Amino acid sequence: MSEDYYKILGVDKKTNAAQVKKAYRKLALKYHPDKTKGDKAMEAKFKKISEAYAVLSDPEKKNQYDTYGSADFQQRFSQEDIFKNFNLGDIFKEFGLGGASRGGGFSSAFGRGGQQSSFSNMGGANPFFQNMGGGWNSRQQAPVRGQDIEYSVPLTINEIINGTKKTITINQAGTAKAIEVKIPKGLVQGKKIRLAGKGETSPGGGPAGNLYLKSSPVLSNDLSIEGNNILITKQVLLTRALLGDKIEIITPGNKTINLKLPSGTNHKAKMRVQGHGIPHMRGSRCGDLFIVINIDMPKKLTKKQKEIIEQLKETGL
Repeated sequence: MSEDYYKILGVDKKTNAAQVKKAYRKLALKYHPDKTKGDKAMEAKFKKISEAYAVLSDPEKKNQYDTYGSADFQQRFSQEDIFKNFNLGDIFKEFGLGGASRGGGFSSAFGRGGQQSSFSNMGGANPFFQNMGGGWNSRQQAPVRGQDIEYSVPLTINEIINGTKKTITINQAGTAKAIEVKIPKGLVQGKKIRLAGKGETSPGGGPAGNLYLKSSPVLSNDLSIEGNNILITKQVLLTRALLGDKIEIITPGNKTINLKLPSGTNHKAKMRVQGHGIPHMRGSRCGDLFIVINIDMPKKLTKKQKEIIEQLKETGL
């Protein structure tokens, strides 16, 4: 279940970095395992506030969290990603906490009860601390993870709506590899999917990086996408816009819809068809379809048309 990092630290999105740090310091001093003496609930709380601070104190991670939202962020980013380059040892020293007592609660909070829990000894054996990017000044540092790769996948509107399978070629350690990937429905611009271990190999024998796939929509000139909404431009004659009419629309989902065009419709007016847009990646919600009316103004008029326009002019139209 996803949790709101802002609520965990008791701050909001407008809170600056110094205030975020102050909020974390207050909670870290309260829930530090050496002070909670083996209370498992408090240890879990300590882990969670550290995770929240690791994200919200890093401008890039915070931006991604704000962009994707809590659920999508935690789906795309592993604990290793979250704690990468996060030096909690230095932060605790700055707070005046220093190392925890020998055999104390700090070690047991992360599954190492009964062992020495000074910062210099909290390294490679514990996966949680490996995920923190070596920030515990461990004697045996975890191998460096390989670089992540980001790949743009060209997708038609139907592929974005329905999902698809694609064969893409990636390069690992100088070797080209073709892999088949499943693209879920709703992969609009700004969304990504993560394939763990499909990125660059590690130069030091550590785990490979991740492969992130993002959508590169291939659209016709009369079609555009805004979030999960689809916009179709419909050319309409001036007389039809003035008098009103019925127009036929074929949706990107290949459904035919008849719409009533109201009399006096303005140029660039939008007509909304609810639920005929792009489905969301999570849940059953779906965006909307908007028909953008483009009134086709004639560049040349016949003699008869000019006469009629002159007559309309005299009526005050």
